[in-house]
Amino acid sequence: QVQLVESGGGLVQPGGSLKLSCTASGFVFGWYTARWYRQFPGKERELVASITGGSGMPNYADSVKGRFTISRDNAKKTVYLQMNLLKPEDTAVYYCNVPLTSSDYWGQGTQVTVSS
Repeated sequence: QVQLVESGGGLVQPGGSLKLSCTASGFVFGWYTARWYRQFPGKERELVASITGGSGMPNYADSVKGRFTISRDNAKKTVYLQMNLLKPEDTAVYYCNVPLTSSDYWGQGTQVTVSS
């Protein structure tokens, strides 16, 4: 069955870096756009970054442009989110998402906390 498993969250000081990973199984990963969302307490999930299947064209929310980089390794069925120059306002639960033709799939989420 389709599964997305995230890893890489944690506690980091302001200005620091983290790299999130999301490994997929159960479908042909390379065909599909992959996305990272984040959710602040009491808020809706917001799109952080996306990367298309095939050509791997990235796109970013304005709030993370120049600081975050999304990438993918189709052979490893994994999408990454490299987060640099982290700010306290980046603190959230981060989710990977792949919208398949049949349904929308989500990972379990990984907590990122930016605090001194």
